[in-house]
Amino acid sequence: MRRPRLLAVAALAASLALTACAGPSGPTVAESPTCPGGQIRMGIEPFEDPAKLVPAAEILGDALERRLSCPVRVQVTEDYAAEVLAMRNDRLEIGIFGPLGYVFASERAGAEPVASFGTATGELSAYTAGIWVPRDSEVTTVTQLRGRTLALGSVGSTSGDALPRTALLDAGLAPADVRIDYAGGHPEALLALTNGTVDAAEINSQQLASATASGTFDPAGFRRVWTSAPIPNDPVTVRGNLDPAFKAAVTDALLNLDPQAVGEIGALLDVTPPGKLVPVTRDTYAPLFELARTLGLTEKDVQ
Repeated sequence: MRRPRLLAVAALAASLALTACAGPSGPTVAESPTCPGGQIRMGIEPFEDPAKLVPAAEILGDALERRLSCPVRVQVTEDYAAEVLAMRNDRLEIGIFGPLGYVFASERAGAEPVASFGTATGELSAYTAGIWVPRDSEVTTVTQLRGRTLALGSVGSTSGDALPRTALLDAGLAPADVRIDYAGGHPEALLALTNGTVDAAEINSQQLASATASGTFDPAGFRRVWTSAPIPNDPVTVRGNLDPAFKAAVTDALLNLDPQAVGEIGALLDVTPPGKLVPVTRDTYAPLFELARTLGLTEKDVQ
């Protein structure tokens, strides 16, 4: 089993020095409970090609910055574990995690979910995991993956690791029955399939929509042999040990952002057309906590 290739996007150790602004008579921004330290650091897991993810996330960061009158620094982390570690070390105030990444962020970093991506009709959006094979493959069921190679995204990914591995177990396959190749992310897993270097690959509905729209994947040449139940989309979280006034202000700002402010990053999560962010709680993600327990996943599994 190969370990995932890390996506070196933004080093969390980078200098975060920003100049605080001060009004003529009021407190400096750095002293404001809604602008701790004069800035807000928002982390995002590398669930998409950074060339697409970074500009989309910056649109959200800019909108949040205007709402809170506080500079927002967007950081796409190297991997799932790096974002959890950054929040645990008080180096992130806000984190957008994958559903399973949130489980670890909740347990290890006290992350509290406050919002997620809503549809145009105001409902919480969801996505699905999937396993695909070439259209002319002899494989028609998950069981027939025995002795074959399956490309997964990254260790700790909800749709790119945990759920496909659960599908293998549900089909009666032991871990040694299928050769798992961690490609390094959803785009890389898809690429492994289209390049013919694996027999099958995980492709979630978000990656499917994005790659199809960009012309890098033609579904007509492949078949889906497994689909998961709907997964609630990524939560936007705040660090639990922050001032309640900050958490309330961030929550209010997020839930009142214009849909266009979240539309670009929402599109990467297959939320089209975009709606406003909608409130979520820990209970929203209860099935993911159960999934982690079922697979015996710990923080070490995403390192």
